[in-house]
Amino acid sequence: MTSASRDRSRTSPPTVTATAGGARRALDESTIGSTVTTARTRIVGERTGWAADAVVATVRTVRAARTGAARALRAVSSVVTPLGWSVAALVPVTLVAGLAWGWTDLIVFGVLGLTLGLVAAVYLVGRTRLTMVLEPPAHRVAVGDAASAALRVSNSTRRRSFGQVVDVPVDREIVEATIAGLTPGQTIERDLEVPTTRRGRIELGPVRTVRADPVGLVRREIVYTDALELIVHPRTIDIPSTSSGLVRDLEGQPTRDLTPSDLAFHALREYVPGDDRRHIHWKSTAKTGRFMVRQFEETRRSHLIVAVSIASIDFGSDDEFELAVSVTGSLGARAIRDAREVSVVVSAVTPEFAKRAVVALRTLSTLTPARLLDDLALVEHGPAALGILDVARLAGDTARGVSVAFLVVGSTVTPARLRTAAAGFPPAVEVVAIVCDPEHIPGRRRLGTFTVITIGSLGDLRRAMSGALTW
Repeated sequence: MTSASRDRSRTSPPTVTATAGGARRALDESTIGSTVTTARTRIVGERTGWAADAVVATVRTVRAARTGAARALRAVSSVVTPLGWSVAALVPVTLVAGLAWGWTDLIVFGVLGLTLGLVAAVYLVGRTRLTMVLEPPAHRVAVGDAASAALRVSNSTRRRSFGQVVDVPVDREIVEATIAGLTPGQTIERDLEVPTTRRGRIELGPVRTVRADPVGLVRREIVYTDALELIVHPRTIDIPSTSSGLVRDLEGQPTRDLTPSDLAFHALREYVPGDDRRHIHWKSTAKTGRFMVRQFEETRRSHLIVAVSIASIDFGSDDEFELAVSVTGSLGARAIRDAREVSVVVSAVTPEFAKRAVVALRTLSTLTPARLLDDLALVEHGPAALGILDVARLAGDTARGVSVAFLVVGSTVTPARLRTAAAGFPPAVEVVAIVCDPEHIPGRRRLGTFTVITIGSLGDLRRAMSGALTW
């Protein structure tokens, strides 16, 4: 071996380097593993053997027993009534006292309570395995429409089911439906009448069966379906299109606002710096020797706004408020179907414990007539809402491009307040106040710069919008 090769072998130790890398890797893994703690390490530490295994087994058993006891306690608490807990507390006391003092009456009372408890427990045994489906009405309903929900019950087992009675909460009432015994694979359907005497949100279900003993010691409810929600819309009426009748008459005056770019030609004027050169009228420019540009009348898209006060001071009764909601729904739905731009606003409600009043409006959805009626179904009047004066003022502040504004109020709003409310809109906006008063003669009149329409029913609204209702 030459001296050069001996020097290379002395200075290059590849085997030692690989061994050192493996040692570092093993050291890192042992360090990481030492930082991980589990329930076993917290209980027994580093100890091993049968003693450590016994301690771990004991902890697991105690934990499982505790979980099972808590689950059983929750199950018992959900079915035992207050009377049942009272009997359960008195039975051992009376038995011990009767045996200790020799009182036969106490022993009889304790045995009787124990017997009643055992008999009550029998009523909790078993469950009828039926499949129940609760279906709401197929379409949206309005106040006064007939509506019924469908309860479909199926027996998917191999045994005949026993007859039973199920409870179905419908709004504020509990409707009982009797289900006869079903053969395997049989399906029956029951119709449940849904009350639609008032608008709003109605909850249907959940469908449940109740098992209880005759004395009332236990009560077990078995829920089969989830709760459903049904929204009852306000009653509306089909009014004439907003492209004809009263609305068209109110929008008949052309706008006098001038703009440098539009469709309706108005006049010519001298060019000023900043004007669009595309609107230069070259023939007039050649005659006058000065640049002349076209001037146009501004074209506005028809925009309706319907503002409703939900303050109790603006209505004399609940019937007036319900009529106002129906009027709002009829106007808004007609405008949406006519593809017009429409906004429906109601006054905001101040929370009960707020430090100051909420001065704002709440805009209802006008995407579709159904969405608008969904929002109107949940509107309620109250003393903490803004009155018509504030509603009109706030609506007038945001009345850009509005051509006609409807103010829907009750009979308690005086002509002076109506005049003040109408003054909250710009002069170019035509204001129509619709007064809902079932006890007043319907009619239409001009009061200053705005129109007042008094109606007593939805039929009067149709005649008023067609222009047939006058004074």
